[in-house]
Amino acid sequence: MSKEGAKDTPQISLEEAHRHAIETVKRSGTSFASGMRILSKPRRAAMYGIYAFCREVDDIADDDAPLDDKHARLTEWRVEVDRLYDGAPQTPTGVALLDPIHEFSLSKDEFLLVIEGMEMDADGPIVAPSMEKLLAYTRRAAGAVGMLSMPVFGAPKTEAADRFALSLGDALQLTNILRDIAEDAAIGRLYLPRDLLEKHGVPLDPAKIIGATGLPGVCCDLADIAREKFADAREALRELDWRTVRPALLMMGVYEAYFKRLEQRGWDNMGVPISISKFEKLLISVRYALAPPLGVAR
Repeated sequence: MSKEGAKDTPQISLEEAHRHAIETVKRSGTSFASGMRILSKPRRAAMYGIYAFCREVDDIADDDAPLDDKHARLTEWRVEVDRLYDGAPQTPTGVALLDPIHEFSLSKDEFLLVIEGMEMDADGPIVAPSMEKLLAYTRRAAGAVGMLSMPVFGAPKTEAADRFALSLGDALQLTNILRDIAEDAAIGRLYLPRDLLEKHGVPLDPAKIIGATGLPGVCCDLADIAREKFADAREALRELDWRTVRPALLMMGVYEAYFKRLEQRGWDNMGVPISISKFEKLLISVRYALAPPLGVAR
């Protein structure tokens, strides 16, 4: 860090910053936590910092504050990312990320893409985006997180590693969208793409989506895309040392289980909730962490 940067940095100790990141992870109750815990201490601290950043910008997007206020706070995070890469962060999360961005060569552009994704949500609610816009959103909301995580896991910077991160990010986000259709509709959100809604004659109105005649067809089509993304991630994984991406595999296993249960439930039963117990998640995580299925399932 430069002398000027060190002088400008507020008196936030690394211990305080790491404690803030850890507490942010714990408060969230995220299922990603189990994957983080299997990492070495420096890698785990880096992932906590990345997660804290994502959580804090996501909370801004989901806030009930006026749009101008949300954009101002997200703009401040853009400024904080600039300060971070200048060696002078001024927030606990920024301080927690100071060492990891250098130790693991974390891309500034990926942090900015995460913020872009949250700006899309802040402008929302998102309602019936085009397929192009939906995939642009998943690239920012999930793909960027994967791209930041891969070097922390220890994966090499290769085409296969990027493909694994981006395909898996899309698959996880699309699974979330399919799982949360009713919940999102209740707050005026509709992530299902306009292209598919129009194809199946489904209203572009969140209030009218549940029970719409063509909704199962929309879900089947989007599920096909999610399935292809999971398969693409598996193909890319065959070119990697899977041991380096164990934390991602834990998430992949749990989300594939969610996806399969959604398909088994059927797309005309939105009122039937899907859940996986903690014990089941543990069994899935152990299986994927020790012997992930590398075959391509399409």
